[in-house]
Amino acid sequence: MYRSHVLVCGGTGCNSSGSHHVIEKFTEEIAKAGLDKEVSVVQTGCHGLCALGPIVVIYPDGTYYTQISADDVPEIVQEHLLKGRPVERLMYDEENAGTEAKSLADTDFYKKQTRVALRNCGVINPEQIDEYIAVGGYEALGKVLTTMTPEQVIQEVLDSGLRGRGGAGFPTGMKWKLCAPNKADQKYVCCNADEGDPGAFMDRSVLEGDPHSVLEAMAIAGYAIGAHQGYIYVRAEYPIAIKRLRIAIKQAREMELLGKDIFGTGFDFDIDLRLGSGAFVCGEETALMTSIEGNRGEPRPRPPFPAVKGLFGKPTILNNVETYANIPEIINKGAAWFASMGTETSKGTKVFALGGKINNTGLVEIPMGTPLRTIIEDIGGGIPNGKKFKAVQTGGPSGGCIPASYIDIPVDYDHLKEISCIIGSGGMIVMDEDNCMVDIAKFFLEFTVDESCGKCTACRIGTRRMLEILDRITKGEGKIEDIDKLLELATYVQENSLCGLGQTAPNPIISTIKFFRDEYEAHILEKRCPAGVCKALLSYNIDPDKCKGCTLCARNCPVNAISGTVRQPHVIDHEKCIKCGQCMENCKFGAISRK
Repeated sequence: MYRSHVLVCGGTGCNSSGSHHVIEKFTEEIAKAGLDKEVSVVQTGCHGLCALGPIVVIYPDGTYYTQISADDVPEIVQEHLLKGRPVERLMYDEENAGTEAKSLADTDFYKKQTRVALRNCGVINPEQIDEYIAVGGYEALGKVLTTMTPEQVIQEVLDSGLRGRGGAGFPTGMKWKLCAPNKADQKYVCCNADEGDPGAFMDRSVLEGDPHSVLEAMAIAGYAIGAHQGYIYVRAEYPIAIKRLRIAIKQAREMELLGKDIFGTGFDFDIDLRLGSGAFVCGEETALMTSIEGNRGEPRPRPPFPAVKGLFGKPTILNNVETYANIPEIINKGAAWFASMGTETSKGTKVFALGGKINNTGLVEIPMGTPLRTIIEDIGGGIPNGKKFKAVQTGGPSGGCIPASYIDIPVDYDHLKEISCIIGSGGMIVMDEDNCMVDIAKFFLEFTVDESCGKCTACRIGTRRMLEILDRITKGEGKIEDIDKLLELATYVQENSLCGLGQTAPNPIISTIKFFRDEYEAHILEKRCPAGVCKALLSYNIDPDKCKGCTLCARNCPVNAISGTVRQPHVIDHEKCIKCGQCMENCKFGAISRK
């Protein structure tokens, strides 16, 4: 029995910051101090506060250390683990609260969250099935196989109000119910782990921190619909998630929690992995299934829907990682428990990857209906450098931009739909006053143009025509009628695209025109980018009254566009200027302005 446990984040973010070295150093120093029989080192998944990794949490006291390097480990071992004196200079200092947060629960980042899908992330070693079982793992599977009928399982999921967390928000129980009665010699359960939205890492973190929850949920789904085979389609760019999934599947098979005659009930179910090569369109369910079959990932017309004719032409259900992660808790704690969180039409919690211009970058899980202000200001810690909050992009390339005027909007499916935005899979990119909304729309449209499979004309050609118009506008070559042309094209692409990629591709354009039309007009009519982002519309100028003639600007200009003599005002040749901003960054007297 260990008296202390040192939990070190082993997720992708912390790992890239050297957490694997921290783990090795803890193991070494603990052994050197003769504490290896008293203190265990546990590699966990993501704790959530990614901006401050590598993160180390020491139990039972719950001391929370951030940005730990291997060099800090000897001091923590000697002072905290050996002498019982936490190293205060390394502990998380919650500046906004003005106090030191000595445990996770004390921090503003965590205390307004409700962790359901992320319940085990950062708590258990994802590579040890015993640790998952110790926190109630596979109890839900045992419960459904021994005490519930498939119909009762489906009804429990229906009553919970769980909606798909992959973007569309379709009721999970209804999807299972539609598939269950369809007769076939084989059915399939698929998991979409092909997380392609820029800035999204929710599913990756669940797979890295709690892979068994997904395996257990897929087995429950298989029992509910009468399937005996599952497939997890995961991005090849997620090496840690893939490694831990393979370990988890192997361990579950060895303990007969996957495979033949699970729990001695006669129910067979197994799971295999399929690796995706990074095609965003394979996030669409029929394209994903086509890829699993070994073909090029392209969407198929619907109907027939996958519940009738899906993978290999057989009845199939597909949910994403986060959706499955909720299932064991719903079975164990009941539909009423899950439905007690959230809103009337958006039950439970939602995981968001919070990034961009925000102090607390990381992974958050909040009850549906939580005001956006709570996420941005309380959990996220507000906007850095004293800048003003301008907007937040939700739902990735398929989503829209919520302006600052809607900062008190409840974040759920219906409220966001009312303002032409969607929750999507859960990416949340925060923007401040220095972001150009026309440029943001262009960025996301560039992504969808690159990722379009090209199968249908509306998406293949329509998105490219919209991108051409946006490109003209950001270069100062736009016409006022281009705004209406963008909206016209957006409607056409939405209504005529075959799959969700094309149908939602215009969302960033529609929402930015709706809420930031003045920025489009400034680009077109005034040939000006209000945020100073679009290079073609920028102009750098030297104020002769402030210039001291120090020559720093001229010496740092890469194209020799600045001339002047020592101690005399300098000038910029706008014909040569490439608008790189080096002159402004190097001026010590504030003499250079950008307009």
